[in-house]
Amino acid sequence: MSDIYEERSYGQADIGFGGKPGVVVVDFQTAFTDPEMPMGGAELIERGVQNTARLLESARRAGVPVANCYVGYSNDRELPHWKVGAVADLRDGAPGTDLDERIYDKDYDVIVRKTGPSIFFGTPVHTFMQKEGVESLIVTGCVTSGCIRATTIDSFSYGFRTMVPEDCVGDHDPVPHHQNLEDVGRRYADVVDADTCISYIEDWRKLNR
Repeated sequence: MSDIYEERSYGQADIGFGGKPGVVVVDFQTAFTDPEMPMGGAELIERGVQNTARLLESARRAGVPVANCYVGYSNDRELPHWKVGAVADLRDGAPGTDLDERIYDKDYDVIVRKTGPSIFFGTPVHTFMQKEGVESLIVTGCVTSGCIRATTIDSFSYGFRTMVPEDCVGDHDPVPHHQNLEDVGRRYADVVDADTCISYIEDWRKLNR
């Protein structure tokens, strides 16, 4: 079966890593990683947390900048027009707003609160990565079809070489997970895996000791 996008030149070239790497971790907060929470317990998200934890060990050891974010709101007026009911419960300090301890290092990571889908929207993450001299940005977190897609597009728009390790992101449903990765992979980013990212980070570290 022919691929209409491939016929029209989509996805014809890999972006490839280049220069200093950075990592963003999107919404691996307990609202999504705790099975007791309304949006928690998805297998792909749990897999993403485990693989991201491995990747972050390598990144922090190499001195690679890491930005971690969570969704939270001070009150109803700050809440956007989400169509996801449980998001409205994520008030500052409420259950679900805590970052998962497996992916969070308070002494290393830059932590931001966001109110929209992308880690970049209304936050200083772009300024931080730019200051750090990052060229290749590794996007991890959840949910693939929402906040990961939005972050990936913004990363591309800001000029980063954008890498999305498939096993470091997750969704509630494998179908939109794979469909969205296929789509951003033919347009904006290289879809890779955790081991590929770790290998690049380790190579970069050896060259920049």
